[in-house]
Amino acid sequence: KAELTAQRIAYRLRLIPDTLRKTISFDNGTEFAEHHQLHQSLGIQTFFCDTHSPWQKGGVENTIGRLRRLLPRKTNLDTVSHRKLRAYGDRLNNTPRKCLDFLTPAEAFSQISNGALQT
Repeated sequence: KAELTAQRIAYRLRLIPDTLRKTISFDNGTEFAEHHQLHQSLGIQTFFCDTHSPWQKGGVENTIGRLRRLLPRKTNLDTVSHRKLRAYGDRLNNTPRKCLDFLTPAEAFSQISNGALQT
């Protein structure tokens, strides 16, 4: 599971400009045991939050809460279509957030990445 997780994260991160993918933080789940592969293949520094310290990744915790409204905790993901998962991701990425001055995450990322590509 950890190997596959690292491969999929690396695949997704390769789609992001190098200047926007310097670090990544994980919780202490065993699925992130192969985190060193990200450093080896992409030069990304990896960090881990302290155990039982959800405030260290507040944005992630907030997003998990939003996702749980769409996919309750014990949902069998094998029964959820790829199309449905993409729709949930689109919904989360296109919902305005107060912490982003009411931009959506997609809009904020677009602004940041456009600036990164122009420098």
